[in-house]
Amino acid sequence: MLSDIVIPNNNEAEFIEISSKLNIKKIYFLYDFDEYNEENTQKKLSSIKNHKNVNIEIGLMVNQKNINKAVQQSRFLVARSSDKDRIFIEGKKIRLVYGFEEISRKDYLHQRASGLNHIICELAKKNNVAVGFSYSLLSNKDENSKSIMIGRIIQNINLCRKYNVKTVIGSFSENPFDLRSVHDIMSLFAILGMDGGMIKDSTSFDL
Repeated sequence: MLSDIVIPNNNEAEFIEISSKLNIKKIYFLYDFDEYNEENTQKKLSSIKNHKNVNIEIGLMVNQKNINKAVQQSRFLVARSSDKDRIFIEGKKIRLVYGFEEISRKDYLHQRASGLNHIICELAKKNNVAVGFSYSLLSNKDENSKSIMIGRIIQNINLCRKYNVKTVIGSFSENPFDLRSVHDIMSLFAILGMDGGMIKDSTSFDL
């Protein structure tokens, strides 16, 4: 069952429509906790909740300041990678961290500054925190930026495999047209270094 994670901007219906066409069976809508209104969101989703057999789940994006409040409202908390990754993962309240490759860092001579290292991976494995990979990250990039991102993703996939860290592949995009079919995703991540079993687990997640 193909799942995806997106960041809607008043375009939930469009995400559901395209998800249905791409045979995506479950979609996670991520909302910024500081802007999230549960009542308004539920009203918005009520008319599309069972539309075209796409299951909808809600997650909240949090930061260090609001995580303690957010944990009272949702079991699915997500953080975008920052210099607080270790604190988040050690706290055991986060289910997923994504965007490691996007942080502006200067690559080392023999190693990519990919955001992940063995310490973060060991903590993520211990605390059952998943590492998210955004396939839309590679869209609309110039060739130099895309090359840097690809190198970082490959390195992070290798680290996750080495330390047996749970991985999740998603769009993490605000644009419904960034969604892709399972065939396209599998082809891309096979090139990036995932085997078939890892890709299946990373695209059929239940968080």
